Amino acid sequence: MNWKIIFLSFLLFSIFGQTLYNPQVAYESPGGLFDKDSLRSIYVDFQDSNYHSILVDAFFTDPSYRIPATLTLNGISYDSVGVRYKGNSTFCLPNDNSNPKVPYNLDFNYWIAGQKLVGKKKVKLANAWMDPTFVKEFSASQIYKNYLPTPEINLNKLYVQGNYLGLYVNTESINKQFVKKHFDEKSGVLFKCDPSGMFCDTAGSPPSGEPNLKWLGEDSTSYYNSYTIKSDNGWEELMDLIKAINLTPQDIDSILNVDRTLWAFAVNQVVSNLDTYNGYYIHNYYLYQTKDGLFNMIPWDLSESFVGAIMGFSYFNPSSVYEYNPYFGENSSDGRPLTELLFSNSQYRKQYTAHMRTVINESLDTADVRMKINNLQSLVSNAASTDVNKGFNMNDYYNNVESSIFTSWGFGGIMSTIDARKQYLLSHPEISLTPPLVSSVNVSNNLLTTSVFNASVVELMATTSQYNSKFQSFIMNDDGINGDVNANDGVYSIVMPFVGNTNVKFYIKSQNNDAMMLSPERAEYEFYEYSTISGIIDSPTSINKKLIKVCDVLGREVNIDFNATLFFIYDDGTVEKKIIVE
Repeated sequence: MNWKIIFLSFLLFSIFGQTLYNPQVAYESPGGLFDKDSLRSIYVDFQDSNYHSILVDAFFTDPSYRIPATLTLNGISYDSVGVRYKGNSTFCLPNDNSNPKVPYNLDFNYWIAGQKLVGKKKVKLANAWMDPTFVKEFSASQIYKNYLPTPEINLNKLYVQGNYLGLYVNTESINKQFVKKHFDEKSGVLFKCDPSGMFCDTAGSPPSGEPNLKWLGEDSTSYYNSYTIKSDNGWEELMDLIKAINLTPQDIDSILNVDRTLWAFAVNQVVSNLDTYNGYYIHNYYLYQTKDGLFNMIPWDLSESFVGAIMGFSYFNPSSVYEYNPYFGENSSDGRPLTELLFSNSQYRKQYTAHMRTVINESLDTADVRMKINNLQSLVSNAASTDVNKGFNMNDYYNNVESSIFTSWGFGGIMSTIDARKQYLLSHPEISLTPPLVSSVNVSNNLLTTSVFNASVVELMATTSQYNSKFQSFIMNDDGINGDVNANDGVYSIVMPFVGNTNVKFYIKSQNNDAMMLSPERAEYEFYEYSTISGIIDSPTSINKKLIKVCDVLGREVNIDFNATLFFIYDDGTVEKKIIVE
C-alpha cells in the first residue's frame, strides 16, 4: 500500500542569541552538474548530418529554432534534446573563421517534459573564445556568489558526432530553476537585459537597443529591442521600475532591491567586470521581481571579468581600465539613470562604498584565487591542450593567469588585474576613508547591544519579511537609558522590534561623516536571525519527535505504533523508501 506520511517536530527552547543566515546553502553540493572537482564529457549526436549548417542559418534567421539530438553523459542517454547555437561575438568570431567551436544551448524539456540533466532542464555551454585561461568566468563567479545570487560555473568536454569539439564553460541558466533556488519562488517577472541584434548581423548593422533603464514612454514596444522577457508576463512591471528610476526616484526602494543592486555594482567594479551596466557596455544582467514587489539584479556573462578583452581598448594605456572610475555613471552624461540615482544619494553611495571595501578585503587574496585557478587548470589541462579549436595556445593558457597578453587584441591577466585594481581602489580618496569598527553584536532577553568605535550614527536594520528584504531602520543609542548600561562607552543598545511570535532578521549599520560599516559585512545578503517566538518552534533537530498523523493515499488516517518501520512505493512502482518512525 502507498502511504502519505505527515509528521511535525516540536522543541521547547530558550533564546541564547542570534544566528547568522547563510545564503551559500543554496549553491550545489559536490556531485551536482556544476561540480568543481570533476571534468565530465558530454556527447551530442544529431540525426541530421547537416546539423551545423541548419543551426548556423537558424542563428541569424530564427534564433529560437532548435533541432533534436541525443545527449549522453556518464553512459546515460537523453533523447530529443533541443539544441541551438547561442552567444553573440563568441558565436560570430569563430563562425566567421569556419571554426566549429561555437556556444551551445541545450534544452532537455523542449520535446520531453520533465527531462533533466543532473537535475537541470537547460544547459548552456560557452566556448571561452575571449578567455585564454578558460577560468576567468569561474573565478569571478566564486567571488560574486559571496554577495548575491550568481550562476554557477564549471568546465566540461564536449564531443559532437563522436568528435572532440573542445573544452567548454558550463554556465548555469537564469530561469525558473535558478530563481526558485535563490528566492524560493519562481512565478515572478524575469527579464534578460541585453540589446537585440547580433555582433555579426548579416545586414551589417550593430545590435539595436540598450538596456540602460531610461524612460522611453508608455508604449511597451519601445523597450522590446533592449529587454527580453523570460516570464509569461511583466512588461507593465518593468516599465513601473523604469518610471520610478527616472520620474519618481523617491519611490525607488519600493520597487527595486537597492542593496542587491549595490552589491552587483560593487563586485562588477572590484573584479573589473566592465562589460555590464556600470562598466563600458550596458548589458549582461537579469532583473527578477520577487513576491515582495522588488526587482533584483542578477549578474550574467562574467567572461570579461579581470578586464578580459576590454584590455584591447587600452593597448597603450592599461591604466584606463585598472583605474576605471568605480563611481562611473554618477553623471547624467554617462547615460545610466540607475547609477546616477543611486550614487547621488549619500546613504546609497556610502553603502556601495562599504560593499566595495568588503569585496576588496575579503575576495582579492591572490594566493587564494591562484590556488583555485591552479586546481582547476590542472584538472582540465589535458582537455585544453587537446582542444585544437581553442582560440589561444597553451602558453597563453598559463601566462594569462598572471599577466596580460597581447595578440591581435589585449587580454587582461587575472593576477595582474587584481594587483593593479586593488592598489588603485585602496588608495581611492573615497574608498580609503575610515569607517566605524563594529566589534560585537549580542542579543539577550530581547535586548540588542553592539560595540562600535568611531561612529556618529548606529542603526538596527530589521525585518520580518519572508523574502529577506525591506529592512527598516531603528536608531540605537549609547545614552545610559532604555537598556543601555553606561552612557558614551561605545556600546549601543535597543530593545528588539517585532517582539512576539516572530523571527527577526537584522543587521547593524554604523556610519560617521566619511564612511559606513555593516555587521555582518555581507548584509543584506547575509544577516543575523533572532527568534522572539515564545513556547515552541518547529525544529528538525528536536529529539522529542512525535508522530502526528499517518494517512494512506486516500487521506484515511492509519493508526500505527511508534518505533515502527514503514515502507512505501512511488506511484510508478519503481522506488522503495524506508522510514523509521521514532
